[in-house]
Amino acid sequence: MAGETPVPPQVLWAQWREDVFLTFSVESKDPTIKIEKDSVYFKGVSAPDKKNYEVTIPLYDMVVPEVSGFVNKGRCIEMVLRKEKKDASFWPSLTKDKKKPHYLKIDFNKWKDEDDEIEGEGEGNFNFDDMIRSMQGGAGDKNEKISFDNLESDSDDENLPDLE
Repeated sequence: MAGETPVPPQVLWAQWREDVFLTFSVESKDPTIKIEKDSVYFKGVSAPDKKNYEVTIPLYDMVVPEVSGFVNKGRCIEMVLRKEKKDASFWPSLTKDKKKPHYLKIDFNKWKDEDDEIEGEGEGNFNFDDMIRSMQGGAGDKNEKISFDNLESDSDDENLPDLE
């Protein structure tokens, strides 16, 4: 397996106004990673099955390699790329190519839309505890139990035609 032609790993991506987030979904102990102004290079061997992975991703726009970085989390490698143009509009895609690579997927857990951005929020300002507190505040009394007994049925679910 180690002599096989390298294949690209699955890559998840998301963006905020100033940053692009990449997650390389491969378990690799010592990957080779290069962050350039206009591209990202990844090469590694997966720990469990010794499969070779390699990909160069040409980026849609320029990033600042000096303030970008990555961390190997064991099961994946997470990367944050700082956009060179902080006040520019969101990138329409990760790459300049019109065709989306088969290994590239959107990371909806990290994604933030352009119109979701609130002035003053940015990288490092997300607070999970504040989010939980705000959710509890809108749910009424903390001791109140939710009952599903009195929920009305959805009218869309009634009288469906038979399948032919």
